[in-house]
Amino acid sequence: MDLQGDDLTGAVVASFDHSTDPRTKTVMSALVRHLHAFAREVNLTEDEYFTAIDFLTRTGQISTDTRQEFVLLADVLGLSMLTVGLGNPKPPGATESTVFGPFFVEGSPEVPQGGDIANGAPGQPCLVSGRVLNTNGEPIPAALVETWQADEEGFYDVQKELDGPQNRGHLTTDADGNYAFWAVKPVAYPIPDDGPVGELLRAGGRGPMRPAHIHFMVTAPGYARLITHVFAAGDEYLANDAVFGVKDSLIADFTEKPAGTPAPDGKTPDQPYYTVHYDLVLATTEETQ
Repeated sequence: MDLQGDDLTGAVVASFDHSTDPRTKTVMSALVRHLHAFAREVNLTEDEYFTAIDFLTRTGQISTDTRQEFVLLADVLGLSMLTVGLGNPKPPGATESTVFGPFFVEGSPEVPQGGDIANGAPGQPCLVSGRVLNTNGEPIPAALVETWQADEEGFYDVQKELDGPQNRGHLTTDADGNYAFWAVKPVAYPIPDDGPVGELLRAGGRGPMRPAHIHFMVTAPGYARLITHVFAAGDEYLANDAVFGVKDSLIADFTEKPAGTPAPDGKTPDQPYYTVHYDLVLATTEETQ
């Protein structure tokens, strides 16, 4: 059978007609139609086709348990943020979601309220606090707050050879929904650009920088999971985030305090430090349906 053009596309789409999973048929049929349309639109050459195959092969080869180059690729193409928007509808007042990122690790250390997750990471101390609330402004006790971030050198702990986790931990909110922990002030940093994704950014004349931020994942029974960042106000890269993750509602002030100034948790650091307060508002599962 000599299949070309639309006939070829139609035959490939029809090959999924007998899938036992309706969603597989829907997704793969649409993928084939759009992929074929893309190749026709740009008049894709065989050399370009094999270049793309090589790019994807190297993307897989560089990926490890601590570096997910495919997630990074989806991030810089805006696919991650598009999926976040499609999969996380929010009612008014709920904290907006943003990209998960490639550096989350299961099994982070548990810390008490006001505990230190920095664990010796380089950077200026920063007290991070707030409340976990519902959309009515009521506190959510015993919510699980997981957090992770880069140090002042722009690296996550999994990018370094360390004896233990740094700038990573989890805690539960108290009866009034409060959470608080010490970390370091986040800084802007480049996403890993020594692999295929970096090549893509340079080919497109794009930069690799992400604005300073702290990652949060918050869960509680009866509520939709929240994955988000808190960004530092005034960061020069807020308008040029390499992964398109910034939302105005997620920007907060990080305030510098002189050494010897009592912190909100009663501690008196002997060096300058920062504070940031940000409330995380969860939507119920019913509110997101």
